[in-house]
Amino acid sequence: MNNFYVSPEQLITDKSEFAKKGIEKGRTTVIIETKEGLLFIADNPSKHLFKTSEIYDQIGFAGAGKYSEFENLRIAGIRHADMKGFTYSRKDVLGRDIANLYSQALGFIFNNEIKPYEVELLIGEVTDENEKNIYHISYDGTLSDREVVCSIGGKSEELDSKLSKLYRKPLFRNEAIELIKEFIINETPGKTTNFEISVIENKGNARYFQRLL
Repeated sequence: MNNFYVSPEQLITDKSEFAKKGIEKGRTTVIIETKEGLLFIADNPSKHLFKTSEIYDQIGFAGAGKYSEFENLRIAGIRHADMKGFTYSRKDVLGRDIANLYSQALGFIFNNEIKPYEVELLIGEVTDENEKNIYHISYDGTLSDREVVCSIGGKSEELDSKLSKLYRKPLFRNEAIELIKEFIINETPGKTTNFEISVIENKGNARYFQRLL
């Protein structure tokens, strides 16, 4: 029996390249701060398999990459939020905690499983004080907080760079929608683009999430 040795550095590199290729096959999803709250726009060819959704009262979710994998994570996040809100208080359910949950789960899978998850996640939160929090979770569990705008899937790094230079301060929701639509269409020439649009906005109700399209 032959024993094959692969260095830890090579193993991590191979896993990273595998996950990135899977995520790049997915279409782009963007979260962007607006004057009203947070806006999710996803290039999604399906009308029934959503890439954005509500996690809890003031917390939204978006995934890019392999649908079955980020859908499993989405459901786990909802269950965690429901249990914590029921056990303690609804106000104890924070976007940061949900993001940390996903970070730990993806980090464990990346380090301990042969095949990493081919996903990137976004968590958006609007607080009672109208603070907007954006969290990005990578395939290897890397967690970062972002300001104003963040994209995942497709050519997200290029799109992030372009948007960050252009988008310095929040626009009104409708202006932001047209801006992101134009960017996504320009980044995917020759492809049919179907948009999924959701928002998290504080309108004085308990639930901030609303699906527009």
